[in-house]
Amino acid sequence: MPDAPPSPDPDQALRDAASQPAKASVDGQSVEQHPLKDQIEADRYLASKAAARKPGLGIKFAKIVPPGSV
Repeated sequence: MPDAPPSPDPDQALRDAASQPAKASVDGQSVEQHPLKDQIEADRYLASKAAARKPGLGIKFAKIVPPGSV
């Protein structure tokens, strides 16, 4: 069975690679996951890219009005 065509989106390619096992063996029936540290780093990277795309970049401006003034 041929492999799926490469994903043009690097973020999706990273998600796909992280969701697949790092190593697999058919006859020995052994599967090895990616290390937890690598999974956490990939999640942080994708979350930071998503946060950077949002407008405002985490800065909020507000006008402060003291109480009792007209």
